[in-house]
Amino acid sequence: MTRAASVPRLGPEFDDFLFAPIGEDRNGMLLSVLSALARLDVDPWQEAAKLARLPVEAAARRLAGLLAGLPDGATTHPDPGPTATRLIALLPPQQNDGLGVSEAPVSGSTMSKSWVVALYLAAMICVVGAQIVVTDLQPATRTDGATASDTKTSPAPPPGSGQ
Repeated sequence: MTRAASVPRLGPEFDDFLFAPIGEDRNGMLLSVLSALARLDVDPWQEAAKLARLPVEAAARRLAGLLAGLPDGATTHPDPGPTATRLIALLPPQQNDGLGVSEAPVSGSTMSKSWVVALYLAAMICVVGAQIVVTDLQPATRTDGATASDTKTSPAPPPGSGQ
């Protein structure tokens, strides 16, 4: 089983689905969705994200097909249809954006945090821009305390002043 590095891990909203029991295997061990998909050489996280984007009926059919493909004796549950329907109900509500992107849906809290950061950065850019404009409008000062207007040519000294 290979896993693409560009696909993000799903959040905890998929835990109920991935760790849900399917039944017992032939050795009496509890078989979860995660372990069943791994036995089929299917990435459990990618598959959960795909199933979450499908309509409920289509997702249940796909999962039932996958469960039916488990090796003989892999589970004591004979009919994968009702099991798949029960498991699909554990997926988070569908959040399909219609783009076909293979990433997990973005949660509302992540989205609102992104907006707060974006607004903060925009405000900071405005503040820095305002400081630059104000600085450019102020007269330049010399290090000896005289302003730029003090350095203009002064009138010639009166005659006879000795200069």
